[in-house]
Amino acid sequence: MSSVTNVNGNAASENNSQTQPKSWIPTILIGISLAFLGLFLYIPAANVFYQAFHKGIGPFLSNLVQPNFLHAVKLTVLIALIAVPINTIFGLATAWAVARKRFPGRTLLLSIIDLPFAVSPVVAGLMIVLLYGRQGWFGGWLQAHNINIVFALPGMVLATMFVSMPFVAREVIPVLEEAGMDQEEAAYTLGANSLQTFWRVTIPNIRWGLLYGLILTNARSMGEFGAVSVVSGNIAGKTQTLPLFVEETYKQYDTEAAYAAAVLLALLAVVTLVAKEILEQKTGASRKTKAH
Repeated sequence: MSSVTNVNGNAASENNSQTQPKSWIPTILIGISLAFLGLFLYIPAANVFYQAFHKGIGPFLSNLVQPNFLHAVKLTVLIALIAVPINTIFGLATAWAVARKRFPGRTLLLSIIDLPFAVSPVVAGLMIVLLYGRQGWFGGWLQAHNINIVFALPGMVLATMFVSMPFVAREVIPVLEEAGMDQEEAAYTLGANSLQTFWRVTIPNIRWGLLYGLILTNARSMGEFGAVSVVSGNIAGKTQTLPLFVEETYKQYDTEAAYAAAVLLALLAVVTLVAKEILEQKTGASRKTKAH
């Protein structure tokens, strides 16, 4: 009897497997995704590297020692060195206030943090011009005191800070909320002051989220184009960052220099993606450890 049942069961399962059609939907979707990425990401990126190196390594290296290129790199790094630490301090303070306190206007503050994601970078640059330009709200006072904001380094820093503002706060807030206040309260009970608790308890708990936010902030700061182009004036050798250098040299048909600079920006993106993946793995591992 049991053998008859097994035979019937096997026959039914075989019939079900034969009657159920194979689904080609996942394969089709994967193919569409790969085709899209190839057309809009992989092929253009490969073309940038090809155009930069197709005449050999010598011309590529010679483009990297041009005075305007070197100045653009120095200015880009300088802006990042100013904007990233300031945004880090702001992000940490904001994340701590949002995660640890409940106060009127908390939702509004969260919306303001996300404002750079919603506002076009060009509009952000225009806002800075309307505030600090010669015809802006503070333009007369700044001009009377011989202070240049727009078309100078301060305006470029302000524009970069605006577009890269949310990353540290947005990465640290969920980490702080997940960590809770138990360890901090225990440190206070043992006699630690606020500063000691922050450096010895809070920072170690949020280190991976903080580093993640720092990497994203630095990448956005060095790669920003729209807002900086509005407030800088794009003057070669003076107010031209690396993304602006790529655009200007391409417009002037100096394509080899443009592609050489684009390769550096692409490498920065690759380094950012690798660091992002490593930190995501670290964050996931630390969360699993806490769960166990």
